[in-house]
Amino acid sequence: MADLFEEKAKDWDANERRTQLSAAIGASILAHVPLHDQMLAMDFGAGTGLISSQVAPKVKRVVAIDTSQAMLDKLAAKPELRNKIEIICQDIVESPIDARFDLIMSAMTLHHVENTSLLIERFAEHLSENGVVALADLDAEDGSFHPANTQGVFHSGFDRDELGALLEQKGFRDIEFFTAHNMSRNEKDYPVFLVTARKR
Repeated sequence: MADLFEEKAKDWDANERRTQLSAAIGASILAHVPLHDQMLAMDFGAGTGLISSQVAPKVKRVVAIDTSQAMLDKLAAKPELRNKIEIICQDIVESPIDARFDLIMSAMTLHHVENTSLLIERFAEHLSENGVVALADLDAEDGSFHPANTQGVFHSGFDRDELGALLEQKGFRDIEFFTAHNMSRNEKDYPVFLVTARKR
């Protein structure tokens, strides 16, 4: 599989807009998910660890999963994460891993996965009983957020009601949406939601 983020990884963390977004999503997760020091968390689409770095100090361990080895290499090079994070370069939609988690978090990755329904099923399979998801992504938009013909983008954000219904259908309860951040680009606003839900 081609690494679509190989070039982007080099200066990923230097983008101020991206770090502001990650800080806002991380703060929203910390505000709305009860974390504890025995919790095992998965960061799906972990990238360079901008979300993991905020959650890792509050939990026992984070398993960072991404299909970009270049992004994970950046994460692995961060000394503050060295003893708290395990790295797996794998597409868990196609090839699930043999592990269960108390929390699955994801930031701005859902729109890169074509089959959202199957992805939510995988999340449920990888969660322990009463496990929680905390998923952040764009609200439904007109397709202008990403440049035209950007590879690996399958969705122009998500409708909250539709995503909530899908989570319920796949066995989740206590579904709540929050606005984590509002991005401005080219004189347009793009709200970013965080949805939390608990496995039934």
